[in-house]
Amino acid sequence: MKIVTDRIPTEREMEDMKLAMKTVKHIKSNGIVIAKDGKTIGIGPGQVNRIWAVQNAIRQSNVPLQDSVLASDAFFPFDDCVTAAAAAGITAIIQPGGSVRDEESIKKANELGIAMVFTGVRHFKH
Repeated sequence: MKIVTDRIPTEREMEDMKLAMKTVKHIKSNGIVIAKDGKTIGIGPGQVNRIWAVQNAIRQSNVPLQDSVLASDAFFPFDDCVTAAAAAGITAIIQPGGSVRDEESIKKANELGIAMVFTGVRHFKH
């Protein structure tokens, strides 16, 4: 794992990101998992694009998302997912990285105070 933002995730965020990444590999792509305090609290599986998956995971959660984390099964080609995550209260994101546009998501995460970690591993289940 590689931290790519200025903000470093807390130990709790790292533990929750590991859980979310283990969970997201089992759902249909484009997949998003939101976790907090050792629990999965939102899942956005099988959407046509990643922003819909993020929005679906946020909508499906029935608890406050403040200080939660988000895992994606594939990279973010646009910064819209980072913006939506921040607006929902998510404070850290884990994703594979590898998009030619990674820098846009990293820049947006830095602007919004979100920690971002790249794994280098895509799950992308169809």
